[in-house]
Amino acid sequence: MSKIGNIFLVWRKGPGARRIPVGEIKRNFSLGARFEYIKDNLIEAKEQGFIPYTGFPELEKKYNENVIEIFAQRLSKSERNDLSDFYEFWRVDKDRKQDPYYMLSQTQGLLPIDNFEFLTDFNPKKGLNFITEIAGLSKSKIDSSKLSIGDKLSYKLEKDNDFDRYAVSVYKNDLFLGYIKLIHSRIFYRAKGIIKIRAHHIEKNGVLKRVFLEVIV
Repeated sequence: MSKIGNIFLVWRKGPGARRIPVGEIKRNFSLGARFEYIKDNLIEAKEQGFIPYTGFPELEKKYNENVIEIFAQRLSKSERNDLSDFYEFWRVDKDRKQDPYYMLSQTQGLLPIDNFEFLTDFNPKKGLNFITEIAGLSKSKIDSSKLSIGDKLSYKLEKDNDFDRYAVSVYKNDLFLGYIKLIHSRIFYRAKGIIKIRAHHIEKNGVLKRVFLEVIV
C-alpha cells in the first residue's frame, strides 16, 4: 500500500472560511488518474460562490484523461531561484520530484491566485513525513510569543466533534492552538502508534497568523 492515498480537491471562499472537499483524485497504476466532483458537497460550495476548476467544467462528469497533467500545471517550475528552499519546506523527496501525483500531494498545490488546495488522505506507513497546517487560527487570536519553530506539540482525537468526525485538536502543553486540516486529520485515526508533530513554519503579526506543522509517522 502506498503512503499516498486519494487526493482531495478542497475549496474555500477565503482565509478563515470553512474548507470544503469538492472533488477527489484517484490514481490506479493500470488505469491512470481519475477525477470527479463530490456532488453532496457542491451544494454548500456553490452557495458560497464556488465555480468549477479550470479544465474540469462539467460537475457531473467522471474525468479520466489528462487529469494529472491539468492539475500539475500548478506545480513549481524548475527555473525557480528558490527551488531548493521550496523542496526543503515541503519535505520533498527529491528522488520523486518528477512524479506529479506525489508533488501535488506533498506540496498541496497552493497558489496565491485562487482558493484551491490539494489535501491527501495519507496512509500511516512508517517513514511518512509531510507538512500540514493548523486550521482555526483566525478565531483563536493566540499571542505569537506562545509558539516557536521546532516546538513539539500534542494532539487529541475529537471523535464526538459535531462538524468533523475526523477532527484532531492541537496543543502546546495545555494551550489549544486549533485543528489539523481536514483530510490530513484522517491519518491520526488510523495510525497504530503516536504520530509526532512539531511547529515547522510560523507567520505572525503579534498573533499567530499561520502555523505549518511537520507530521512524522
